[in-house]
Amino acid sequence: MTAELTQLARLLRNTAAAALLPNWHGSAAARHKSDGSLVTASDLAAQRHLIQALARDFPGIPLLGEEMTSSEQEDMLQNGDSALWVLDPLDGTSNYVAGFPFFSISLALIEGGRTVLGVILDPVRDECFVAAQGQGAWLNDQPIRPFAPSRALHDCLAVVDLKRLPAERFQPIVRHACFGSQRNLGSVALEWCWLAAGRFQLYLHGGQRLWDYAAGRLIADEAGAAVMHLIPDSLQPSPRISLEPRLAIAAADSGLLRAWCDCLGLAVAVD
Repeated sequence: MTAELTQLARLLRNTAAAALLPNWHGSAAARHKSDGSLVTASDLAAQRHLIQALARDFPGIPLLGEEMTSSEQEDMLQNGDSALWVLDPLDGTSNYVAGFPFFSISLALIEGGRTVLGVILDPVRDECFVAAQGQGAWLNDQPIRPFAPSRALHDCLAVVDLKRLPAERFQPIVRHACFGSQRNLGSVALEWCWLAAGRFQLYLHGGQRLWDYAAGRLIADEAGAAVMHLIPDSLQPSPRISLEPRLAIAAADSGLLRAWCDCLGLAVAVD
């Protein structure tokens, strides 16, 4: 684990201690944004805290945050320099507001259209997942790998986000019983990390945004999971960084991913 990742993990822990943990036990007031999702003062405070900390410790790198306007985000993505931070200051705001202990801070560094660093903190469990492109993934300084109990889908635990899943994807799941048991956890960033750490084996999410997946996908990739992002309407692989939502499908390894795609009726090639 690099010194840079250690420094970023410390920044996220400091941010959580200052901006998230003091207010989360069901006492955080929230309002609805234009897209229907929730935002709290803690989201905004965490974003401000990290903008200031990153500008101090890593000067000259702009930051794209979830709690910016869409026009600001687009400008950041189109006009940024060679490096760009992508931040979700509170992934799982609905959980946070309800007092459900599953939320995170997610931070990624993108260079040349590729994520090169990813750091995700679960402040409740004090678990920090990190990855560097081509160097592996870690949980609190320990290397992580996916785990599968067998090659059979019916032995696997699946995390499936039902809310954003296109209707045509429901029928195969129900008809073919494509997994042993199903969960929905409510923080995309942590879901990627838990797949990477072997806590479940199959993943399906119908609408992830860049700040949801930028760090988490890198962590899952570097841990050794098999991962695909598809354009929802065409089910074609997504070739570039974009603000548009993406359908995510992943598994503990490529063999399980092929079986998962087959069971879901997804005619996509798996490497």
